[in-house]
Amino acid sequence: MKTFRTALPPFTAPCPISHSDRILMVGSCFSEQIGERLQAHKFSVQINPSGILYNPISIARLLERLLDRARPISPNDIFFRQGLWRSWEHHSRYAHPDRDVLERQLVESHREAATFAVSATWLLVTLGTADVFMRRSDGAVVANNHKMPAAYFEQRRLSVDETVGALSAAFEKWRAIRPHLQVLLTVSPVRHLRNGFVENQRSKAVLLLACAQLCETFPFVHYFPAYELLIDDLRDYRFYAADMVHPSDTAVDYIWEYFAQALFTPHTQQLVAQIAQIRAAAAHRPFHPQTPEHKAFAQQQYDTIQQLLRQHPYLDFSEEMAHFRTFLST
Repeated sequence: MKTFRTALPPFTAPCPISHSDRILMVGSCFSEQIGERLQAHKFSVQINPSGILYNPISIARLLERLLDRARPISPNDIFFRQGLWRSWEHHSRYAHPDRDVLERQLVESHREAATFAVSATWLLVTLGTADVFMRRSDGAVVANNHKMPAAYFEQRRLSVDETVGALSAAFEKWRAIRPHLQVLLTVSPVRHLRNGFVENQRSKAVLLLACAQLCETFPFVHYFPAYELLIDDLRDYRFYAADMVHPSDTAVDYIWEYFAQALFTPHTQQLVAQIAQIRAAAAHRPFHPQTPEHKAFAQQQYDTIQQLLRQHPYLDFSEEMAHFRTFLST
């Protein structure tokens, strides 16, 4: 039968991810979408401690900061705008009318992520755009322009060499501290169309070429084709959200399934499936929770969790266990 779609062939990553790994994810909003699915399936994950970051320079700076627990942010990077204190190094979700409160939030977030980074075994980096905003006052690349007037910035596109140079330096520093660290690079399929369709593709091209060069340079750096899965495999507007920019939930689920097949061993895939069944059972809201049948169902799920914990004591089922106990105690 003739097919009307070009599907990416499956592949197996050279280094699998398991539930015993500790995974730090940084980059665009796509990293959060995959990170949330990893968290939901009980992986140990830290996601975007500075909020969503798009460009390689800001991502590399964050990675280097995380290697120093005592260096959360420079006071010079905090500024006041429209009633809120903000940071040039952070996403706009970090904002507060009280500067002291904001600084405490930034310090707490940094220390938590830096502590996690010490034992990280995987670093997942999602690059969003090669276009950067540079402050005209000092030429520094900002992580987020916070919708400041265009006159504050000069906008330009990083070269492949600049992108490779920034990320190479960060990866080498991490690898020196974490000799067994593995890095997974992705290019976000989210479209950056404010500068136009052609400019978006050229920006993505820089990132794709940089990823290829990084993978050729470092044997511990690998590439996952999230961009290609949406652009070349699914390749249809029905797989975009209503804004026609972000992938839809269906598309992210498809990419997640490809991710799991590529990066999880058969044992990990089986464990993920078991966890998904328990999560689905916990999400079920019965009409008659006091019936013997539902109590038996809750007991069965509770026993299944206990059995999994005997085999995998590092998993956290505290929320699900508390949920099922409410039916067993009445």
